[in-house]
Amino acid sequence: MAIRNIRMIGDDILTKKCKVVKEMTEKNKELIADMFDTMYDADGVGLAAPQVGILKRIAVIDITEDRSNPIVLINPEIISADGEQRGSEGCLSVPDKVGIVTRPNHVKVVAQDENLETFEIEGDELLARAFCHEIDHLDGHLYVEKVEGELMNTADLEEEEEE
Repeated sequence: MAIRNIRMIGDDILTKKCKVVKEMTEKNKELIADMFDTMYDADGVGLAAPQVGILKRIAVIDITEDRSNPIVLINPEIISADGEQRGSEGCLSVPDKVGIVTRPNHVKVVAQDENLETFEIEGDELLARAFCHEIDHLDGHLYVEKVEGELMNTADLEEEEEE
């Protein structure tokens, strides 16, 4: 399909709450395909529609290295969360930066698929973090609002890990 421009921190669209998707149109199907292409091209694990300038409650996630488990979330909601994980988090809309964020270690999400069929999905660790991160985007929030301490440059973090 097509690679779309990713909106960056400071763009007002990233602070707006997205609208519920009520029907699956060809345009929405194209958006989902483009979001996967854009996410994979940027080497991300998740992407929400406002990050490509569209205020719809759609997010895509794939945490696998071989891109073998694409997940589409339409109108997602976290229905339960437990445990705690604290770790570094980044975002395609906040390039070259990471920060320490505490998130639930396990979440259960109810959402709709590309046919607007309702389903539940659960995730632990990175997948739980990705669910929370992308759903935050749909509500107009960036992870930087939750960072404990200062944002770090990814280059500085890589140097620390090498030492």
